[in-house]
Amino acid sequence: MFANAMEVFKLLDKSNCRECNEPTCLAFASKVFLGQRDLSDCTHLDPEVIAKYSQAPRKGFKPGESDYERELAAMQERVKEIDLEEAARRTGGRFDGKWLTLRIFGKPFSVNQEGRFKSDLHINPWITGPVLTYVLESKGTPVTGQWMPFRELAGARELNGLYMKRTEEPLKKIADAYPDLFEDLGFIFNGKEIEEQYQSDISMVLYPLPLVPVMICYWKPDDGLDSDLHLFYDKSASHNGGSDMVFRLTAGIVQMFEKLARTHGWSAAAQAADR
Repeated sequence: MFANAMEVFKLLDKSNCRECNEPTCLAFASKVFLGQRDLSDCTHLDPEVIAKYSQAPRKGFKPGESDYERELAAMQERVKEIDLEEAARRTGGRFDGKWLTLRIFGKPFSVNQEGRFKSDLHINPWITGPVLTYVLESKGTPVTGQWMPFRELAGARELNGLYMKRTEEPLKKIADAYPDLFEDLGFIFNGKEIEEQYQSDISMVLYPLPLVPVMICYWKPDDGLDSDLHLFYDKSASHNGGSDMVFRLTAGIVQMFEKLARTHGWSAAAQAADR
């Protein structure tokens, strides 16, 4: 129905009234796009607008199924039609005749011709959606070493406001609260500290997908200045899945980090991974 959350946001009055019980109109738009809220939950929208953008359940999909679930199902159908051996060459993976295996944070994650998955990692939509998009859409463009913020990726500018709220802002809060964050990221997720970039105090590169590295730059508080954190992507990410995939992937990663921080604390999580 909607190509991205900004298409929903443009329909709203941007008043942030909270009558829908979401903190902002942008948050509401994001949940509508992901299929977690209905457009009719906005009390300020004209009924004609709601009717225009409402659709009856499409043939082949279950009632109550979210747009994101339908999208996943559609991608699983597409995987049945592609050459997984060729996809392995494009994506930096390995094909054993049955399973295409990628390294996610250095750990094996596999998909077969039926769109089924196997991995020691917890399999959930934040992984499966971006992985399927990557397998289907990656052009195999080599990593260039040229880093850029999300907003400079092709097609990313209109998503940048929502991206910041879902990724950099919550990740900065985690980094501020957990001094051992970057040490633990290196241990649990195979993160590699590199020479400081952009005059940051810490720079670390993670590989959530083989051709989609993410660089985290963190500036510690100093002389009355607040801390800061920004994420950067290789220029090739625009060709190896695209900005929407990068957004979903990064938002999912941050949600996972938040969950680890809430349930275990970073040091405890690292100790558990060592056992």
